[in-house]
Amino acid sequence: MDYLWPKTQNPKPKKMKVTEHIENANGKPLFSFEILPPLKGQNIQSIFDSIDPLMEFNPPFIDVTYHREEYEFKELANGLLQKKIVKKRPGTVGICAGIQNKYNVDAIPHILCGGFTKEDTENLLIDLDFLGINNVVALRGDAVKSEIYFKPEKEGHVYASELVSQINDLNNGIYLDADLQNSSKTDFCIGVAGYPEKHMEAPSLDSDIHFLKQKIKNGADYIITQMFFDNQKFFDFVNKCRAAGITVPIIPGLKPISTKKQLNLIPHRFSLELPDDLIMSIVKAKDNEAVKQIGIEWCAQQSKELVAAGIPVLHYYSMGKAENIKAIANQIF
Repeated sequence: MDYLWPKTQNPKPKKMKVTEHIENANGKPLFSFEILPPLKGQNIQSIFDSIDPLMEFNPPFIDVTYHREEYEFKELANGLLQKKIVKKRPGTVGICAGIQNKYNVDAIPHILCGGFTKEDTENLLIDLDFLGINNVVALRGDAVKSEIYFKPEKEGHVYASELVSQINDLNNGIYLDADLQNSSKTDFCIGVAGYPEKHMEAPSLDSDIHFLKQKIKNGADYIITQMFFDNQKFFDFVNKCRAAGITVPIIPGLKPISTKKQLNLIPHRFSLELPDDLIMSIVKAKDNEAVKQIGIEWCAQQSKELVAAGIPVLHYYSMGKAENIKAIANQIF
């Protein structure tokens, strides 16, 4: 009856924490990237199509962003406006499960304060734990598009540091319901965001690092940075973090510019500076195809310098487009 069972089976690789991936790399630089869920109405194949070209570089983990709700106003027949809550890019948890099942790599969902109560967060974390998803990135999240400032849910977290504390509590078997008996512990590896040019709402970089350190004290295991285009800003940020007593791994986030429009959009949206040399090269470029090549070469040079400096992981913001990320990775990994 041997034919009923294959004699040899390829066991799935053991899921690991981001920090374990870094330790096990033994100094070899790792490649990772970030994707966003497709617009509602599309299927997961569009995600796989954007991942497939990058798998030759053996990413140990892939991040999946979470997009919070938006408010839309629909005019009714009586002339009144009806407020409607819309989620245009759902599916973060399902995509993470699909990635782990299809590619046997760790998928890392982003978890937000915005749009979640503490109860919602706990239930989400329980789902992730049951699915064998043991890495998360804890973020406050932005304000909804119709509001200027971030507003938490009535029973939600105001700051990412509070979200980190809740995840860390679950890792210690502490649930919101204090009466639970024999509650099991989760084992999440927690990533948090760092901003080499400070968060747009922070009064200074030093104050931003002060609150970043609080996230580490509350249980965060590593930092992944906002994109930057001048490596010196990243190196200075790391030095400031180390001087402040932050010892966890700091992973640089990188993004190649691909269109002229991004020359204005990126500094405004992310509150960062672009180097003059990069700006003028793009300004003088004849079209977006030329801009894309400039972006690839600039990001590739950044990557080479970071690898030479011994940075353990390079993390790329792909935005669902693999072509330029692949062109960069071909030069580095």
